[in-house]
Amino acid sequence: MKNDIIGVAVLSVFATAAHAQSSVTLYGLIDTGIVYTNNQGSGSAVQMQSSMLSNEVWGLKGSEDLGANLHAIFRLENGFNIQNGRNTYSGTMFGRQAYVGLQGDSYGTLTLGRQYDAVVDMLGPIALANNGDGNNLAAHPFDNDNVDDSFYINNSVKYVSPNFKGLQGEALYGFSDAAGGFSNNRAYSLGLSYSNGPINLAAAYLQSNSGSLSSTGAVSNNDFVNFPASRQRVMGAGGSYNFGPASVGLLWTHTLLDNTQPGANSVISQAFNTLHFNNYEANVHYALTPSLSLAGAYTFTQGAFSSANGSANPKWHQVTVMVDYSLSKRTDVYAEGVYQHAYGAEGSAFTGAYINGLSQASTGNQVVGTVGIRTRF
Repeated sequence: MKNDIIGVAVLSVFATAAHAQSSVTLYGLIDTGIVYTNNQGSGSAVQMQSSMLSNEVWGLKGSEDLGANLHAIFRLENGFNIQNGRNTYSGTMFGRQAYVGLQGDSYGTLTLGRQYDAVVDMLGPIALANNGDGNNLAAHPFDNDNVDDSFYINNSVKYVSPNFKGLQGEALYGFSDAAGGFSNNRAYSLGLSYSNGPINLAAAYLQSNSGSLSSTGAVSNNDFVNFPASRQRVMGAGGSYNFGPASVGLLWTHTLLDNTQPGANSVISQAFNTLHFNNYEANVHYALTPSLSLAGAYTFTQGAFSSANGSANPKWHQVTVMVDYSLSKRTDVYAEGVYQHAYGAEGSAFTGAYINGLSQASTGNQVVGTVGIRTRF
């Protein structure tokens, strides 16, 4: 009996040592609050809403040590709505991210699956809309540049280089998976970032050919694509600087869309021959105390479109202010206000202001205020 106990103890030690070389982590975030909007098409509204700041997720991520500084990695991430328990992306279990790959200290990371593109990875940390846990209300109009990760790239192969003295590159290719249509609904993306001390600089490019969205292409019809286009190109550059408790960010993005048609999740129900956006954002964060922080952003978006009904040059001014208080390392409460003014395209589908995550206004002005709570696990 004594020998059996010793044998079990020895086996337990070896099992623990083997298990220590790999790990699986369950994680998630819940964000919900009360939202007031002065104009959502038919009037004002007071609602309970989820994900006004951060996307609600739960997921699994893991790493296995393969030796020689090489790891097998994976991530499976689900998006959901706490108000009704439904998945964010219909017909999917892990609609936000799902990938597997290899990570080497000296060789970089290679992953395959449903993933972020370089615009999200490189420019997202500079924008208020995607900084840290994110701020969906602060997205550029219609998230036209995908900085707020409204859509992901399916069937994608992504390589991220090692960090070399602050310099890091990224390349992604998303296959169409269409027989006889290699270039139909494919996507590719490139990005470069430099981080050194208080300085962070980045540039990125994304192109997708997705005029006819499907569930099998690089861009899925389950995603929130406001302007499905025969070709979408996004390019941008920006930087941020940290000094003491404050940080300042500047970001420019340029989006070009050809031959757009309304999709299943489109807010705008008008087709365009060409549609262009230039987004100019300045943002600031300031930590008053370790628990209390302030943030704000101003974005000017300059648009241009041509359609069967004519052409115009719509414009949007948007101001976002936010205060956040941490109750613990995992839980915080917040209050935020956003104001948007749209003009220059009266009589078109762009007549009404549109703050991300809400319904379009019936006039050129829209105001939203929200208070909420977030918790992470």
